[in-house]
Amino acid sequence: MAKTDLSIVIVSFNTNAITRNCIDSINRSLQNTKIKYEIIVVDNDSHDGSKEMLEKMSKKRSNNLIYYQTNDNLGFGKGNNYGVKRSRGKYTLLINSDTIVLNRAIEKLYYFYTKNEKTIHFLGGKLLNKDLTPQPSACRFFSLPVVFAVLLLKADYWGLTRSSPNVFKKVDWISGAYILTKKSLYRKLDGFDKNIFMYMEEVDLLYRAKKIGLNTYFYPKSQIIHLGSASSGGKTFPILQVYKGFLFFYEKHYSFLSLLILRIILKVKATAGYLIGIIKNDKYLIETYEKAFWIN
Repeated sequence: MAKTDLSIVIVSFNTNAITRNCIDSINRSLQNTKIKYEIIVVDNDSHDGSKEMLEKMSKKRSNNLIYYQTNDNLGFGKGNNYGVKRSRGKYTLLINSDTIVLNRAIEKLYYFYTKNEKTIHFLGGKLLNKDLTPQPSACRFFSLPVVFAVLLLKADYWGLTRSSPNVFKKVDWISGAYILTKKSLYRKLDGFDKNIFMYMEEVDLLYRAKKIGLNTYFYPKSQIIHLGSASSGGKTFPILQVYKGFLFFYEKHYSFLSLLILRIILKVKATAGYLIGIIKNDKYLIETYEKAFWIN
């Protein structure tokens, strides 16, 4: 069996066309590359024709595709763990199904990482929106001031807590949509926490990495398009999952007092969102933040 340098792991759930486009863009980006790579797709029991599409694609050797069907929705974190465990490459690239790889982006990320792997342990590239504008993906850990600023002061909008740098730099965490690391490091951390279904997985992973001296960097020369929230089914679900993610993260890593303060911040945000919904007669805001308020 030929040696595999890079395993590209994708988790899909009801994103038939989007996943197919992602796979095509990866192979197009790596055309004539010297990197020996495999694409591992873990499908979380889709019911939109994804199973049949992936089965068909995996039969073409030119796709470099290995397809696994979970027959259950494992979520993002457990799905990635499933794929990494079955991968053969020394290096692991986690990439979302709702991405389109541009130019030679994966090669750029891979070669930069392998040349600097003594100091770089996790590396992310620059995410772009569909219109090619920058999508903030280099972020600060969620300390209480950061949570307060994000939820109540729109700090992400102003680039104070989440940004898209134009220079290579060390950061706290990077978007899970596009992360390169060594398989051995991912396994050393036991991968994503299996108790997180969706959202906050990469924050928890890279927080644990930092605690044992592993570094995370952002590399802007490798660029991909990230469509965003393609498999989450609307805006309400992501918001509720973020609330649950914040609470889980604080219960796991912070003191009881910090958790108590976090709960207050979340309640204030939910109340504000609910009241704005009433003022605007916005059913989505009312229903979403009413549900968010009661998350404990």
